[in-house]
Amino acid sequence: MEKRLQEAQLYKEKGNQCYREGKYRDAVSRYHRALLQLRGLDPSLPSPIPNLGPQGPALTPEQENILHSTQTDCYNNLADANVRRYLQLTQSELNSYHRKEKQLYMGMFG
Repeated sequence: MEKRLQEAQLYKEKGNQCYREGKYRDAVSRYHRALLQLRGLDPSLPSPIPNLGPQGPALTPEQENILHSTQTDCYNNLADANVRRYLQLTQSELNSYHRKEKQLYMGMFG
């Protein structure tokens, strides 16, 4: 259990590094992986298949705090990275339209 928490935090840190470098797609991937690591540990989420497999030991209050703060950070960072990625794509599309309009204008009047 502690290992999965540490792996999730490591993925989150890798996502933060990618985010700082402007690699939003990679950041989204890392945040998603961190959340997948945490998914099975959250006691508030129901199991997809009840009574199947061993029931894990309960989390300590400290582990629950780490779990919830890491989840919150990942969801917030994931949302922000997706918005920035969308803005990058939108900006590149706008630049493409501007170039096409300029070429059209130059073709008509140039």
